[in-house]
Amino acid sequence: MTESTVLYDSKGGIATITLDRPHAKNALSRALMRDLTGAIEAASADDATRVLLLTGSGDAFCAGVDLKEFGQLDGDPDERERPNCWQAMDACAKPIIGAINGPAITGGFEIALACDVLIAGESARFADTHGRVGVLPGAGLSQRLPRSVGIYRAKYLSLTGNFLSAREAADWGLVSHVVPDAELMSSARQIAEDMLGLMPHMLPAVKQVID
Repeated sequence: MTESTVLYDSKGGIATITLDRPHAKNALSRALMRDLTGAIEAASADDATRVLLLTGSGDAFCAGVDLKEFGQLDGDPDERERPNCWQAMDACAKPIIGAINGPAITGGFEIALACDVLIAGESARFADTHGRVGVLPGAGLSQRLPRSVGIYRAKYLSLTGNFLSAREAADWGLVSHVVPDAELMSSARQIAEDMLGLMPHMLPAVKQVID
């Protein structure tokens, strides 16, 4: 049996989903994308879950698509097709809190941007390096990033590939809070608890009307 690359824990109305390839900085392998898609879909279908909390194991949130694995796939388009975890996030009616615990790079940045609320540990960093590997963003970054930080700052990030620190991300409006790394998960859970204070039917309704 293949070991899961995602940890899933659900209690008290909150499903905590953890990307779990710390040795690879939680890079998005096919297996991780498949497992993340399944976890998002499971939380979406669970009536007892009202809020999702997404984070990474180790010292990184997500280093992007696993280019080493992708380069080893043969030329068959079916072999290169990846599970669409971003589509699963888009389809989730429940709010998703991203607890960014380290670098969120390229595809990992797109995972972060697909969340509804972002809270960052002090070690969090964001970068769009699509241009450095010769591909265009295909999972929403080109639209979500300028809507989050403004078109000129978005162009700056995507045209340079430079990193944005957690504090800069807060100044630019990308994340709602920056907290010490040791307090990241407790702070994210407090935000989730605050969300649970709304009437149950209002969480998906508020998310939908804003979107």
